[in-house]
Amino acid sequence: MPPAKRQQSSAMLYTLIIFVGLFIAATTIAVIYYVKAEEYRTTAANLDNKINDLADSREQQALGTIVGTRQSGKSWLATMTDYLDQAVSAVVGGVPEPTSAEVKVKNAGTAAGNALKTAQQYIQITSTDPNAPGLVRIIQALKTAMDNATSEGAGLKQQLQDLQQRFDDAMTTSFAKEQVLMAEKDNLQQQVNETMQDYNGLKVLMQQTADQQVQTLMAQLDEERANLKAANQELLKTKAELETAENMVNRAQEELAKVKPPPDREVAAFKPDGEILLVNDSAKTVHLNIGSDNRVYQGLTFSVYDRNAPIPKDGKGKAEIEVFDVAKNFSAARVLRSEIKRPILQGDFVANLIWDSDKTNVFIIAGDFDINGDGTLDADAADRIKGLIEKWGGKVAETISVDTHYLVLGNQPQVLKKPTLEDQELDPKAMEKYEASLQRLNQYKEVQGRAQALWIPVFNYERFLYFIGYKGQISKAGAF
Repeated sequence: MPPAKRQQSSAMLYTLIIFVGLFIAATTIAVIYYVKAEEYRTTAANLDNKINDLADSREQQALGTIVGTRQSGKSWLATMTDYLDQAVSAVVGGVPEPTSAEVKVKNAGTAAGNALKTAQQYIQITSTDPNAPGLVRIIQALKTAMDNATSEGAGLKQQLQDLQQRFDDAMTTSFAKEQVLMAEKDNLQQQVNETMQDYNGLKVLMQQTADQQVQTLMAQLDEERANLKAANQELLKTKAELETAENMVNRAQEELAKVKPPPDREVAAFKPDGEILLVNDSAKTVHLNIGSDNRVYQGLTFSVYDRNAPIPKDGKGKAEIEVFDVAKNFSAARVLRSEIKRPILQGDFVANLIWDSDKTNVFIIAGDFDINGDGTLDADAADRIKGLIEKWGGKVAETISVDTHYLVLGNQPQVLKKPTLEDQELDPKAMEKYEASLQRLNQYKEVQGRAQALWIPVFNYERFLYFIGYKGQISKAGAF
């Protein structure tokens, strides 16, 4: 083969090889691009399906209307989640738990249902669906019910005040009338005594005079008897008027009880006077939230009571303390008595029946007392208790009245045996002592009855000591 033909055949062969190579390369690239395009199309279809699961095309176009303003740096879904958290917080309060929207909505629905059940105790709600009334409507209905109850309460309070005023007026009138009648009774009794003395004198004179004088004196005696009878009738009339006044007071009390039950006469005794701020167990001291501005002073004692329970009826606290240092707004006290199983805690409150930061309490003391518990009545017990009350800022009155705050009542006085003539010969003052004991008993019963009528709290000696935080100190020297 000539050289020219061989060169031409080689060029064509190279050209063919190059063409075939380019064709194969192009085919390979086309296949790769096709495969990639299919993958992208499949991925795009999957993404479209996922987007449609989140929101269809109509909802996607109205995202701004459905969700609202999109928050900076957040997706529409994150923005909607924030708005949902805000709505849930408005319903249940606080920060929502990091959980699903389904759980958050379910918890909010449960809270709304509980609120609905609570509201149904006070207002009428016909629907049992917690979403039907709405929390705002429930709150508005509760506010309306509360306003109505407040208005009714104000009306009832005014009625109670009117009745209380009428009752106080009746009590004042009755007390004044009683004093007048008692004075009249004493005057009549004095007249009776004078008449009896005159009668005895006339009786002696009759035995010493002639018949004519006897007849004259007998006429005078008849006249005095008539006067005595008239005096007795006046005394009976006075007693009847006194009973009428007492009946008026009883009717006023019954009328007041129909509107409102009688108040707890001892409610003032259960008012805390202060609170424990700090407790130092090692030093056995505590600090109180009251000081010199509240009229606290050294030596004042308090009973300590649990912060989560009311003051017990017997007044017995879990500890007794005594103030030893006083500042302007707080004070320090040492622990005199405490219980191991019931330690003093921060927030416990303290109270003393005698001491008050706002007023001076007025006391009445009646009866016999065993001051130190040795089984023997103390003759000067009333004076020693009076000294203790006055030491701590209280006042002791001689007679019970509407201004009395508390009655400290001891044992009922014992009446002596009525002396015979022989007893009087041995002791000329025996009858006087007997009448004095009888008078003490009558005074004791009178004070007890008036305290009940005037709704004055009554405390026996032991309960009185518990309420002033002094029960553990009475056996110590210098306690009174």
